[in-house]
Amino acid sequence: MKIDGSSMSAPIRILTVDDHQLLRDGISAVVANQPDMVIAGEATGGRESIDMFAKLQPDVTLMDLRLPDMNGIDAIIAIRSSFPLARIVVLTTYKGDAQARRALKAGASGYLLKSMLRKELIDTIRAVHAGKRCVPAEIAVELAEYAMYDGLTPRELEVLREVAEGNSNKIVAQVLSITEDTVKAHMKSILSKLDATDRTHAVMIAMKRGILDL
Repeated sequence: MKIDGSSMSAPIRILTVDDHQLLRDGISAVVANQPDMVIAGEATGGRESIDMFAKLQPDVTLMDLRLPDMNGIDAIIAIRSSFPLARIVVLTTYKGDAQARRALKAGASGYLLKSMLRKELIDTIRAVHAGKRCVPAEIAVELAEYAMYDGLTPRELEVLREVAEGNSNKIVAQVLSITEDTVKAHMKSILSKLDATDRTHAVMIAMKRGILDL
């Protein structure tokens, strides 16, 4: 596509999805200084992002994972179910390998920590637009480290969430309608899979790696 008969290519059209106005404004300010990019639209929630994507069909979408109505991973899945070639970069404050793995499995092309936005944003947008996958080195290292990790089962996640709330095995059993012995068996498996020494350590590891999102 030509613009005014020049050899300049059409700018990369970007959709920003984040519920914080300050962050959206910051991204817009950075993009405004780039001759090959333009903000095509902004969304403040997951459901709105799905509608906005269908309407605008941007070249690159910047997607926060923590949104008020629908998490970013579910929004990515929904968008890519209708637009399988959608190029989406996850924006997050969390370094956890489990969260990164879920985002990439959902179809994200890039994963960017918000602390890196000022330095890495522009290069990441260009790379993803060019069809490349971008994952920060520190996240890639963790992904490799836990590549053989045997993930927690849905029930084990339920148990660990209840434990993270400070509930005893007895209370967890009541909440989940299972026996206390079953809770103990799940906790034994959780400790083994996370290489944790006790319940508190298991919760800390799960939070750090993005397995639990409280």
